[in-house]
Amino acid sequence: MTNTAANTLDFSGTVPKNYDEYLGPIFFEPYAIDIAGRIDPLSVKLALELGCGTGRVTRHLRKVMEEGSSLIASDINPDMLAFAKEKLETLNIDWKIIDAHELPFSNNSVDLIVCCFGYMFVTDKSKAFAEAYRILRPGGTLLIATWDRLEVNEASYVFRKTVKKYFGDSLPEAYRLPFSMNDPAIIKDSLQRAGFSKVESEVVVKESFCTTAKKAAEGLTRGGSLYNEIMNRNPAWLEEIHATVEKELSEKYGSAPMIAPMKAIVSQAWK
Repeated sequence: MTNTAANTLDFSGTVPKNYDEYLGPIFFEPYAIDIAGRIDPLSVKLALELGCGTGRVTRHLRKVMEEGSSLIASDINPDMLAFAKEKLETLNIDWKIIDAHELPFSNNSVDLIVCCFGYMFVTDKSKAFAEAYRILRPGGTLLIATWDRLEVNEASYVFRKTVKKYFGDSLPEAYRLPFSMNDPAIIKDSLQRAGFSKVESEVVVKESFCTTAKKAAEGLTRGGSLYNEIMNRNPAWLEEIHATVEKELSEKYGSAPMIAPMKAIVSQAWK
């Protein structure tokens, strides 16, 4: 998470652990590897990660960066940041709570900013992109990933369709944010307006892989921000939703393993 708007999504309690254990491998690990592979480590002395979550991208960033370089991993959510810090405590990483709207760095001081699946939650994207541009050194890079439309992220779509049967349209608007930043042209235009001289955006297709549909359904129901929302409304719904999601995933994408298509927009912008 990257800003105060994300606080309307509840990632507290058991969610960070389940999020990392279940959803991490299925949805985030493939893109974490992809993002880290796009970095030129020789050009990076100081890198900032925004919205580090449970640290999946962070681990890969630290692995590819030069030993003497500095990596600051940040999030706005204390529970997620605490989980990541504990999980990666042996690595040379500086952990901070940072809001993407107000980056506590001087002008032209950072070589690389990475944000995977975080900018969707930022309230004022123009301000956040302007802040990223401000702190990047000339020639520095902003590297971001955002989800494509919900419908083309098929395991997530199965889950959301099931949840909608119970919640109808009563979910807060914040729960629509994860898939709200799905147009490469709009992303490119926003980054150019912030001042970036060169911007490239592409749709990157991966597979959501899980050893079983049952485990994937478990992750979707217990590992996301909707878990606490479900438990607050009616705990009895949890097992019903889990069973329905498992059945549909098994029928569409296999029971063991479960493999479903997913798509994200990966954008790079240079100052």
